[in-house]
Amino acid sequence: MTTTPTEAPGTSEAAAPATRFLGMLPTDPLLARLSLFTLLNAFGRGLFFPVSVLYFTRVIGLSATSVGVGLTVAGLFGIAAGVPAGRASDRWGRRPVLTGLWIGCGAALVAYTVIGSYASYPAFLCTAIAYAALCQASMGVRNALYADVLPPGTRVEGRAHLRMVTNVGMGVGGAFGALALQIDSRPGYTALILLDAVAFVGSALMVYRLPGGAERRSVADAPAESRWRAVRDLPYLGVTFLNAVLALQYSLLEVGLPLWIVGHTDAPRWSAALIMILNCALVALLQVRATRGVEDLPGAVRAMRRSGLLLALSCAVFACTAGLSPLWALAVLVVGAVVQVLAEVLSAAGGWTVGYGLADARAQGVYQGVFNSGQAAATMAAPALVTATAIDHGAAGWAVLAALFVVAGLGVGPAVRRARRDTWRGETAVD
Repeated sequence: MTTTPTEAPGTSEAAAPATRFLGMLPTDPLLARLSLFTLLNAFGRGLFFPVSVLYFTRVIGLSATSVGVGLTVAGLFGIAAGVPAGRASDRWGRRPVLTGLWIGCGAALVAYTVIGSYASYPAFLCTAIAYAALCQASMGVRNALYADVLPPGTRVEGRAHLRMVTNVGMGVGGAFGALALQIDSRPGYTALILLDAVAFVGSALMVYRLPGGAERRSVADAPAESRWRAVRDLPYLGVTFLNAVLALQYSLLEVGLPLWIVGHTDAPRWSAALIMILNCALVALLQVRATRGVEDLPGAVRAMRRSGLLLALSCAVFACTAGLSPLWALAVLVVGAVVQVLAEVLSAAGGWTVGYGLADARAQGVYQGVFNSGQAAATMAAPALVTATAIDHGAAGWAVLAALFVVAGLGVGPAVRRARRDTWRGETAVD
């Protein structure tokens, strides 16, 4: 069975997502349109992330514990939403489904602004579940849309460009969010949340006007066993799991490293913010370059293998910062952060290639829903895992994380070979 992803009408393998002005302005009209809605959507999310927890606690009046429990429950619903949303996009088209999901996200954000007191906790929980489910579901559908409209030969490079745009949008939005935190008032928080809602609706309208991705997918006419094949495709689930293990690095940077810096090193507390800024800047500069040679499955396997080894090295570097003087600790943290960025851009590029390349094109939405749900599950599990290892046990905990990354990186090759044999029988083996 050949399952090479189908091309969108009017695209070709020769088309390239070329860019100008330091890679920020695409010369390809389609990539430019994708970049616009990606930038707007990322800007809105960047506004919301810094202020959300403080809005729930300081403005609505919920306790930190109740917010944490509520967001965890909402995250579970988010993980579960990916596959049915992907199935819906396989049946009714990417653009209509993604448009509806993003409009729903905007509506959920508006609902947040009318929750008034602790007595409204059930309303908060319902809204949080709706927002998490809609947002998480939209990610898999969005990735399936990319599979439809970007030519297969340049799909990974296009994804890399869009990730760069996402980083820029999140960074700019986060800067405005920081201003709202400084003002610390209900009107300021509410204005940013409503602006994020507008960004979701604006992005949805841009998506709906995209060419391609609206037609009813052929999977609707396929046998029933093909429609949900992704949830029973054990080789693909194995690759999804290993990719999720590598994705633990994001929470390692966002949650584990700040806790490590404050509790186990003498580095300045602002080091965590510096490393996050450095990460965003380097990802924006390196992500497109990192896709070179990762356009096929053998290249993706090599990239993810190297990513696992580099992540292990970054864990060792971070562990060495305990006991150093403030300046030396800061310098070593920066070195570890640079190593981690190299691993991040490689694992992202490799993950896109295997996620698309091993999927059944007749059910791309369901496959991308499964793949994205794996990453979402890793995001939920990572804070507890990082705390139980590196934060609680120091160097020994870092060693456990390093071993986990090495095993995942080295395991991608055998897992991809098995999945490829199951999907493309008789093709050249992955090296």
